[in-house]
Amino acid sequence: MIRVEHVTKYYGNTPAIRDLDFEIQEGECVGFLGLNGAGKTTTLRLLSCLLLPTSGKVTVRGLDVETDPHEIRKFIGFLPDQPPLYPEMNVADYLTFAGRLRKMENSAIQKRLPEVMDTCGLTDVAQQPIHSLSHGYRQRVGIGQAIVHDPDLLILDEPINGLDPVQIVEMREMIRALRGKHTILLSSHILSEIEQTCDRILMLHQGQLAAQGTEAQLAEKLGTGVTIKLSARGERSALQSVLQSVPGVVDVQFQGGTDSLQHVVVRTAEDVREQMAKSIVSADLGLLSLEREATGLEQIFVQLSKGGSQTGAATPGHTSPGNAAAGGEA
Repeated sequence: MIRVEHVTKYYGNTPAIRDLDFEIQEGECVGFLGLNGAGKTTTLRLLSCLLLPTSGKVTVRGLDVETDPHEIRKFIGFLPDQPPLYPEMNVADYLTFAGRLRKMENSAIQKRLPEVMDTCGLTDVAQQPIHSLSHGYRQRVGIGQAIVHDPDLLILDEPINGLDPVQIVEMREMIRALRGKHTILLSSHILSEIEQTCDRILMLHQGQLAAQGTEAQLAEKLGTGVTIKLSARGERSALQSVLQSVPGVVDVQFQGGTDSLQHVVVRTAEDVREQMAKSIVSADLGLLSLEREATGLEQIFVQLSKGGSQTGAATPGHTSPGNAAAGGEA
């Protein structure tokens, strides 16, 4: 659906992104992960036809963003990092206005509006002025304007920015509900949100593509994995046998305990906590605690934040840029 071919974007003499090269398929939910200033927003604005590349080529469904931007915008919904709201309007009127901007017929808007309100959790505040809403509800209205015309491609730039923990959970569930109905591009500097929401990750650092793939692919490609700590009651030999039988387990290390209480650190290629817990319980061993420590992706993210070396793409068929650093905009 989307093809980005060796794209560079300069602001003045400074490259915000440099030599980006990747593809996104129909129906994927793809996360753009990177520190503030990594180039996420610039990349999403290029894909939404708000910016043009300095060099390289961006196509969406075979249409070029430079020659066919108006056609591309017809099937894109975009939530920028600052939602484009009119505070004096009430929610229903604003979403109706957003539909008209998309050249929807009034009958189509009125038919679509209840579904948008329900999806975004806005039904109870439909007649309230936007200025009276909390930040979380304003973000919901922002998503509402992005999906009112039922776009095939939905682009969300930092949708959880500024939300409290409860609102983050609600926003996460809302995005999950949109998966399958739209191809979704989601940017964030918060790894946990990308992990819990997206099918695949594009990791940006200083305007370049540092790594891409699923969490498992990145862990395998980069020689990292998942660390799981657990405590369980039972004999060490029995617990070791159960853990080593779980697919994906790479290493099992016992750290103290007693004859009947074991503390274990397990290294796995991917997150297998659910399978691990089921296996321990099924073996009639007493599972007391099980938690995941910093993942390989978190380790990579920390490395990048400290200016560590960049890493090639992890998904077959994709290419990655060289290692030259480039300054970036958000």
